[in-house]
Amino acid sequence: MPGTERNLNQSSAPSTAIRRPDLWYLQGLCSLLTETHVTTTTGTRTYKIDKSHSEAIFQVRHLVTKVRGRFTDFEGAIEYNDADPQQSSVHFTINATSIDTAEPDRDKHLRSADFFEVDKYSQITFVSKQIVKRGAETYDVTGDLTMHGVTKSIVLPVAHLGKAKDPWGNERLGFEAETTINRKDFGLHWNAALETGGFLVGDDVKISLQIQAVGQ
Repeated sequence: MPGTERNLNQSSAPSTAIRRPDLWYLQGLCSLLTETHVTTTTGTRTYKIDKSHSEAIFQVRHLVTKVRGRFTDFEGAIEYNDADPQQSSVHFTINATSIDTAEPDRDKHLRSADFFEVDKYSQITFVSKQIVKRGAETYDVTGDLTMHGVTKSIVLPVAHLGKAKDPWGNERLGFEAETTINRKDFGLHWNAALETGGFLVGDDVKISLQIQAVGQ
């Protein structure tokens, strides 16, 4: 019968439509892949160092007391992984010409070729290479410190001070770090011998950082 033949031909033709269960499966698979991608790409967030709420200070022996100073111009960013801070990283740049010890003549000497030689080496940089957890909120950050044209690997003990939102809704992180370096390791050799023995300026320089960074 013509009607029967038409029905048979229609039933034997391959179907090109996606059945509803298959469609649900594909939608679920796409959703899973999308969620996995988001987790991977958003695990790390950039936090820019807020110079107005941070400081980079140092102290060194002069005769029998210690002189303190600071750098007033610096910038940097922290790529922070909240789920696994050991996967984070940091880079930090100091403008060496911004050195300030509250004594203009001394600052001028520190900028000269006797010390930082800022006309030739205008920046001090730190770039992290590895972060190792040492305590609940403490880490050893290993990285390259470049100063006066010399790069040395140092370990910077860092404490995470917490996370908070400011009154404008910006998420902020706080860190502090302290270490001691030998200035001669970076080619800062100038000194003056004393009549009573010893030298005018100490070799060890204590560096202290207070860092507040805002989420981008």
